[in-house]
Amino acid sequence: MAVTWAACDGCGSLVYGKRFARELGVCPECGHHSRLSAPERLAQLLDPGSAQRLAVAPTLVDPLEFVDDRPYLKRLGQARERTGLQDAVVCARGRILGVEVVVGAMDFRFLGGSMGVAVGEAIAGAADTAARDRVPLILVTSSGGARMQEGIWSLLQMAKTSQALAELDALGVPTISVITDPTYAGVAASFATLTDVIISEPGARMGFTGPRVIMETIGETLPEGFQTAETLLRCGLIDAIRPRGELRATLAGLLNRGRPARNAGSGGALIRRVEELPARDAWQVVRQARDSGRPTALDYIAQLVDGFCELHGDRAAGDCTAIVGGIGRVEGRPTMIIANQKGHTTSELIARNHGMATPDGYRKAARLMRLAEKWGLPVITLIDTPGAHPGVAAEEHGQAIAIAESVRLMSQLRTPTVAVVTGEGGSGGALALAVADRVLCLAGAVYSVISPEGCAAILWRDRAHAPRAAAALRVDARELLGMGIVDGVIPEPAGGAHNDPLLAAELLRHGLRAAFAEVTGVPIDELLAARRRRYREIGRENHVRA
Repeated sequence: MAVTWAACDGCGSLVYGKRFARELGVCPECGHHSRLSAPERLAQLLDPGSAQRLAVAPTLVDPLEFVDDRPYLKRLGQARERTGLQDAVVCARGRILGVEVVVGAMDFRFLGGSMGVAVGEAIAGAADTAARDRVPLILVTSSGGARMQEGIWSLLQMAKTSQALAELDALGVPTISVITDPTYAGVAASFATLTDVIISEPGARMGFTGPRVIMETIGETLPEGFQTAETLLRCGLIDAIRPRGELRATLAGLLNRGRPARNAGSGGALIRRVEELPARDAWQVVRQARDSGRPTALDYIAQLVDGFCELHGDRAAGDCTAIVGGIGRVEGRPTMIIANQKGHTTSELIARNHGMATPDGYRKAARLMRLAEKWGLPVITLIDTPGAHPGVAAEEHGQAIAIAESVRLMSQLRTPTVAVVTGEGGSGGALALAVADRVLCLAGAVYSVISPEGCAAILWRDRAHAPRAAAALRVDARELLGMGIVDGVIPEPAGGAHNDPLLAAELLRHGLRAAFAEVTGVPIDELLAARRRRYREIGRENHVRA
């Protein structure tokens, strides 16, 4: 029997054919992801035997009677004969690791994966099926854009498919794009980028205008990695990059609603009476809250959240590293977690901007909150920040607006929310993640309108008065509980969370369980009314804790 070999399109290496198939078309030498046909893609993504292809309604075939160097009808017929497909997308109903889905997979072999009326109708029809059956829609893209031979009819498929995605938004049906190389023009500027979550294969290119056209138009050499998945992730335009072999697990993990949360006891998990907290020196609490050894958000997530999938970017300008967010299961319940991330070492703190978010970070958080609302996920926020990032770029990009919009969004978010101040709760930068149904803090945390040093510099004109300012601002957990600012305090290990991070995480778990026990199952309109009443009454003489 003859041995078959495959040549990698990326590095040119010869790979044993059977191994190449086992690697799902990924070169074991350089990691290049070869293009797959639509049938191959469906076979790799869907559980064996689960695929049921969807029919496509009849469409116009050659609306312009177009001819270039050959009639379009002839070109279309040749593509059909060469690929065995009717057009550049195949849609099917099936399962991914048991999760029911509708998948539309594009095929670049068919006229460069271009979108004409048949492709637009197929995508819209797949969305209709997802809407009717209330199952997630996954779109795997590979396209050069709109099909020129169908002219304006092709262009208007952008509107048809965008509208189809909007209808799924209104119904709360989850949508995910898987970007493969290449995805350009009318496809990139419509359904490919309108989904809730955008995942890309490594090295995949996506953009509106192709590199050659850009270079010919502006006459500049483009930077290395231009329009690649890695650049798109850094620019905040996609959520994640996943190798082909991880796609099934990633998609199923995101979409699997899991089992109900365990009905475990939570008695004593929260301190609700001031008398149960010892009086402490406020400045010492501030110093403890800032201790670099305290668990970070990612430390807590690693202990409390199963299958956490971090989602990146604000889909507009950037991906602030001081804000992390994503979906995972907390005690079996699919949950959106959004948090300030600091670090333990100097290099980590610098990389995370000391937990001080930019406008990109708050807009990323807002995007994830809206996603949680659409998917029906509760939201946990973990707050540990000196404040919003101060700087020229942050101001030019609308820091105040981003914070204001986050506060407004949280006040009306139609899903249960629990916020926990785990370290520093600094000013508006902290409040942007802290407007919730239940607001908690760790016993060693602080929450204030301004840092004690800042207050001392302004009012005492000397930062050396920071300890005095800390006491005057009443920033510690005991004072916050007494003023009704927080609903409960989560105890910490002796000496602080940094002395026993694992125990600190377990205490946080119990506190979250207790808080969610109070808000889970409450009709959303009642929850919203109570949330609005809570903040409406803040500062009134009769203000009491919710």
